[in-house]
Amino acid sequence: MKIAILAPMRQELAPVVQAFSLQRTTIGDTVVHSGTVGETEIVATTTGIGMAGATRATERLLGTTAVDHTMVVGIAGGVGPTVKIGDLIFPSTVVDKSTGTEYHPAHLGSPEARGTIVTSDDFLVDRDALDELTAAGVIALDMETSAVAAVCVARGCRWSVIRAISDMATDHPDAAVLDLAKPDGSANGPAVAKFLLTKPWRIPHLARLQRDSKAAASAAATAAAQACAPG
Repeated sequence: MKIAILAPMRQELAPVVQAFSLQRTTIGDTVVHSGTVGETEIVATTTGIGMAGATRATERLLGTTAVDHTMVVGIAGGVGPTVKIGDLIFPSTVVDKSTGTEYHPAHLGSPEARGTIVTSDDFLVDRDALDELTAAGVIALDMETSAVAAVCVARGCRWSVIRAISDMATDHPDAAVLDLAKPDGSANGPAVAKFLLTKPWRIPHLARLQRDSKAAASAAATAAAQACAPG
């Protein structure tokens, strides 16, 4: 069996590499990390932030190597009162916000699947919109999973997703924090400098977000390793 793990940002891939003891290599022109868990082959790479990057990365990887299962691993923004920072999310449904298309993951192992993740390039912070999502059973938001799911469904590849809550969608008064990262998740230096100069009172918030994101990424990676473990 061969499992592909897709992590949106480098900060989300790093704990995956550590949890699976993967080694850097290449498949065609794509830099990946690979290794084995028992008799299962693992190949992991990043997608970048957002739907378009996730689509391209998934198509590129699945087009260059035969994969039995694809797993999205990373962090997500929490929605509603039933989740908190640090919670692991194994959703029963993933929805593409732009089309309304629903996808249903085939989780490895036997986790308790619950709730819906909504995927969108929009940074959703409007309280009324978030209340509507909560009422519809949405518990988390991300920017990649439905794009990965669409490619997997089109190619007949089983897929799943493990996300950990790094922050709550209601924690952000605006979408400015999204501009602080480049597509690969690395810091956008000029944007960070401008943000800190113009909004210094939000420095503690950013420090807390960084800490919680790191912990959530590690938790998701550990859960992925457990899901792929023999037996």
